[in-house]
Amino acid sequence: MLKIIGLIVVVLIAALLIYAATRPDTFRLQRSITINAPSEKIFPFINDFKNWLAWSPYERIDPNLKRTYGEATQGHGAVYEWDGNNQVGQGRMEILKSIPSSKVVIKLDFIKPFEAHNTAEFSLDGADSTTTVTWAMYGPQPYMAKLMNVFGMMERMVGPQFETGLANLKHVTER
Repeated sequence: MLKIIGLIVVVLIAALLIYAATRPDTFRLQRSITINAPSEKIFPFINDFKNWLAWSPYERIDPNLKRTYGEATQGHGAVYEWDGNNQVGQGRMEILKSIPSSKVVIKLDFIKPFEAHNTAEFSLDGADSTTTVTWAMYGPQPYMAKLMNVFGMMERMVGPQFETGLANLKHVTER
């Protein structure tokens, strides 16, 4: 009986590993919110890394977070580096594309607690005095990430942070 249970466990683990290998090689996670403010008012909060202090959920997780800014803090070429506790880790962001009041594309490099190279994208779709802001992250999905995402770990870890950040952005821009 013990051999049968062991065999079943081995088969289930093998099936899980094989299933994970069949998952897509890339991922995309996104959240959106409608803000009662024109995109011109919201855009500077996203396009200038120094303004992230007002709304980014990651800024509040580690009160001792060390921040380093490049020569430019806003627009194309702006750089922001951070080094924090295990929850925020260490990494670097660089704005690759900045289209006033409509889009910011950021190269996002995580160094710790795990290495990953992704893209973050903010899209602002404005209509009169309201704007729908979409925060997306996408990139390659190596095998270990595929395995983690079989259990929805990326969605559970990052999704709520995006929701919190967008709610904070809404709060600071609707004033």
